[in-house]
Amino acid sequence: MKSSKEAKITLVGAGPGAKDLITIKGFKALQSADIILYDALVSKELLSEIDDSILKICVGKRCNKHSFTQDEINLLIVESAFQYGHVVRLKGGDPFVFGRANEEIDFAESFGIPVSVIPGISSAIAVPSSQGIPMTQRGVSSSFG
Repeated sequence: MKSSKEAKITLVGAGPGAKDLITIKGFKALQSADIILYDALVSKELLSEIDDSILKICVGKRCNKHSFTQDEINLLIVESAFQYGHVVRLKGGDPFVFGRANEEIDFAESFGIPVSVIPGISSAIAVPSSQGIPMTQRGVSSSFG
C-alpha cells in the first residue's frame, strides 16, 4: 500500500532521557509524524505525550537483545516512509552518537527519500549541567574535549 503523503524521514535525538529534555523542534517533528520508530532508550513518558493516533513501533536494541537488526530497521524505515509518509526515527541521545544515523540516511537516500536530522541534547553537557558542574569556568578552564 502506497501513501498519498510524501515519503520523508526525520531522525530525532530524544536527548539524555527525561521527557522534557527533547528540543522543541524534535517534539514538533514527533507531533507531525505519521509513524514513529523508536529506540529502547527513549523515555516512555515522552512517547505518552504523542497523540495515540500516531503509530509507534519499538525497534530498540538492548545488550544482545535485538528486536530488529540494523538492516531490518533500515528496510522498515524506507517501507514505512512509502506506506505512511512522514517517518520519525526517534533515537535516545543524539542520532550521530552511537545512533547509526549515517547508515539509515544512506539507505533511505538510496531510495530517493529525503532525510533531515534534528540533534538531541548531549548527555556530555546535560548531565554535568544538571548536577551544577560547569564544563568550563573562567580562570580554571577555557576549553574541554
